[in-house]
Amino acid sequence: MKVQRSMIFKANIDIDQYLTKQSSLGRILTLKMNPNQVLTVKKKSEYYVNISFDISQTCYTNGIYSLPSGHVVVTDYANAKLKLFGQHYKVSDYCDMADFPLDVCQITSSEVAVALGYTGVQFMSVSNRQLVYGRKLQLPHAASDIVHHQGALYITSGHALYHYTLTGALVKKLYENISDSMTVCKCAVSLTGDRIYVTNQDYHKLLTLATDGTLLSTFTDPELEGPTSLRVTPSGQVSVCGYYSYTVIKVDREGRKKLATLATHKEGLSLPSSVCYNSSSHQIIVGMQKNNKLIVMKLK
Repeated sequence: MKVQRSMIFKANIDIDQYLTKQSSLGRILTLKMNPNQVLTVKKKSEYYVNISFDISQTCYTNGIYSLPSGHVVVTDYANAKLKLFGQHYKVSDYCDMADFPLDVCQITSSEVAVALGYTGVQFMSVSNRQLVYGRKLQLPHAASDIVHHQGALYITSGHALYHYTLTGALVKKLYENISDSMTVCKCAVSLTGDRIYVTNQDYHKLLTLATDGTLLSTFTDPELEGPTSLRVTPSGQVSVCGYYSYTVIKVDREGRKKLATLATHKEGLSLPSSVCYNSSSHQIIVGMQKNNKLIVMKLK
């Protein structure tokens, strides 16, 4: 067990994320993001998540987040660890979590929050290329996923979506569906903050909600079976993992139309459970369950 270091607090919310232009040779796939933008995947690479200190031989990468510094934070559910990757996707540090981590989100440019199921939320800072334990939030329900947007925390429990403040005060239960075990699985917030996207893994749906919890649209597609993790890209579209379909697809901002299939089993996907856009390197990162690799796709 790693010894806890001193706590670091960051007051300002980071709002500056920069796109860098990358040039390299490789296979090109055209992805229609919107009528004015075309995104291409030029190269696919694979990097290992597992380290010698892991207890489990197989990693479960349930959450990924890229920080403005270029560091990538990864939750490894199987080994109950939070792992920090450098700019070349090599593990530079790790911390043991009090429970199995389910996902991670950015709070500031150097602080993240980790959803730990019934243990609550663990805040962590990145300082001098190391992970530092911060404060904790105890919740009256499970934390399956956590998303931060302009001082608001959106937390799913598997059955419901909640709005909290950064200090842990409940603002409102926004949405609930108790018909099955993972009807409110993961969530993401639009860039403008007017929409909340929720995956219903049990019924293979992507839901789009208003900020008051009103259902705006429901999306289904044969290439989206068991949707899990999702992220909003800098252009406003939504990347969603199809866990059972071995896919990552792009959906428009309204949550109504599929724009493209980003990756499938042909690109090496197997039970994809996390997706992230790395704005520092202009890459899409996909993590998987029962797999020790990250799939990294460079974009143009």
